[in-house]
Amino acid sequence: MSIDVKICGLTRVEDIQACATLGARWVGLVFHPASPRFIDPHHAATLHAAIPTPAQGGPYRVGLFVKPSCEDILSLLQNVPLDILQLYTDEATALHIKHATGKEVWLARGVTHKEDLPHSSALDGYIIEAPAQAGDTRPGGLGRTFDWSLTKTWHAPAPWLLAGGLTPHNVAEAITTSKAPAVDVSSGVEERPGVKSAALIEAFIKNSQKGDCSHHK
Repeated sequence: MSIDVKICGLTRVEDIQACATLGARWVGLVFHPASPRFIDPHHAATLHAAIPTPAQGGPYRVGLFVKPSCEDILSLLQNVPLDILQLYTDEATALHIKHATGKEVWLARGVTHKEDLPHSSALDGYIIEAPAQAGDTRPGGLGRTFDWSLTKTWHAPAPWLLAGGLTPHNVAEAITTSKAPAVDVSSGVEERPGVKSAALIEAFIKNSQKGDCSHHK
């Protein structure tokens, strides 16, 4: 079973093109102003136009939003044809946005204990990562790991990606321990915030295929 990879926080044309060439399934665009990887709709449209669409064999475009209004997302979708919405919000709001936009919606979920893992859902997917801490300026993209074994025997109610603190060096171990079917990386393949390394992207994707997720159903 191959592991699907999402590269998040893209800001440069050459980086998103590297993701498409190297076989990332998803590319992530951040629309949260507090992030060093924030881009505006015009910039996002430029990145979108630089690679093939999913229908042409290119990666799916994922937009990351923090506590967004439905109106903000609908406005952005007029300029950037995102395929998936990754939301930091509550589940009821996420469901409302899913129905209003007609888009696939993933909900980010910070996990400290097994009880934090969702067991039923009407959403399309989850990003499972370390929880936010006091003093954080943003909910994700902070390079923190959590106890990967928490998800090992989890019967997920929807497809999910493991995120937080992943690098080319630890991604195989993370997959083997967590049994994640897919992984999400941002800072772990960067030269500096918002500037990716094609060599690190290539190594991350290659090493993710060495992880053993065989017990995941």
